[in-house]
Amino acid sequence: MPHTVDTIDQSPCGVDKTGSKVRGMFAEIAPRYDLVNRMLSGGIDVWWRHVTVSRAPPPPHGAILDVCTGTGDLALAYAHKSGPDVRIVASDFCRPMLDRGVEKSARAGRSIEWVEADAMALPFPDAAFDLVTVAFGLRNIADTGRGLAEMARVLKPGGRLAILEFSLPANPLIRAGYLWYFRRVLPWIGNTVARNASDAYSYLNKSVEEFPTGERLAALVRTAGFAGVEMVPLTFGIATLSIATRRGSDG
Repeated sequence: MPHTVDTIDQSPCGVDKTGSKVRGMFAEIAPRYDLVNRMLSGGIDVWWRHVTVSRAPPPPHGAILDVCTGTGDLALAYAHKSGPDVRIVASDFCRPMLDRGVEKSARAGRSIEWVEADAMALPFPDAAFDLVTVAFGLRNIADTGRGLAEMARVLKPGGRLAILEFSLPANPLIRAGYLWYFRRVLPWIGNTVARNASDAYSYLNKSVEEFPTGERLAALVRTAGFAGVEMVPLTFGIATLSIATRRGSDG
């Protein structure tokens, strides 16, 4: 989910990640966001979040922050698996997306703190969280490095970062078929069902194709203050779970 400020991302593909652009786009598709996600993924995104919670489990006590939470699916997945001594905070800068998360957590009877905030200027003190997560939102931050640095800042030394993000399959045949679907079918279905004029699902495939993956992403994560970056490909590599540990003050 989106978190940006009003700066233009200087990407080679020219995807506009201006804060007002991204915020408005996600606000427009918020009413049907969950429905479209389930349709386009065939529901496999639910399994991806299950893997995330399993590979980066909640602490027995302390605090979890889900950045770029959108409608809160990953925050809710952690809430279902966390004990009563774990505080869960979900942040996003798109209010209509957060509002749906609030409704979902109320229906589920789960206690989550919902905070409207930009990922590049998180309103939390240093070393406030034991685990920071971000699902399908890192690529929407105008400055990836700055967003990662903020996540590192609010993590305790030794705390973990879990990034769940779309990626492109390494196998040439699978990659070719996936790109055909991603470029030609997905945008049409998404934009039609979501009934949006902002072409949000064309932005989706473009933002995924230009986003750094593999070692390029790992290098950004390490530069932000993390070590031990582990990358787990999911579903033939169309998504990747990256897990890293916040380095201590001694590096």
